[in-house]
Amino acid sequence: MKIAIGADHGGFNLKKEIVALLEELGHEYKDFGTHSADSIDYPDVAIPVAEAVAAGEFDRGILICGTGIGIGIAANKVKGIRAALVHDSFSAKATRQHNDSNIMTMGERVIGPGLALDLVTTWLDTDFEGGRHSNRVGKMSAYESK
Repeated sequence: MKIAIGADHGGFNLKKEIVALLEELGHEYKDFGTHSADSIDYPDVAIPVAEAVAAGEFDRGILICGTGIGIGIAANKVKGIRAALVHDSFSAKATRQHNDSNIMTMGERVIGPGLALDLVTTWLDTDFEGGRHSNRVGKMSAYESK
């Protein structure tokens, strides 16, 4: 699986942990930055990651900031993106099964690295169930096309 990953300064340290996990799991990835703990604006990372996922250059994306909220709001501005904030195992699984999320967001200041790595693994390993959920995702996609 090809993964686009990015973080602002608030998610920089957690991003390093997740990149190491992606390498361990054998996933191809591109790190869209940031590459230091210096302050940056989260849309500067979120939008390029979201555009790359929406364009089909990557299968999924992972974005991290302090809370996971701002970076997710920015990503969801890109047509075709279903970015979901994940801080627990149930949500990590359900957002893939029911929402076909293509970007996962997390907050470094909210969860620790151990949980984050478990959530990434769960999210990457979970497939979209389709069925009744396809109709719901389809309604969102149709609305975006207006």
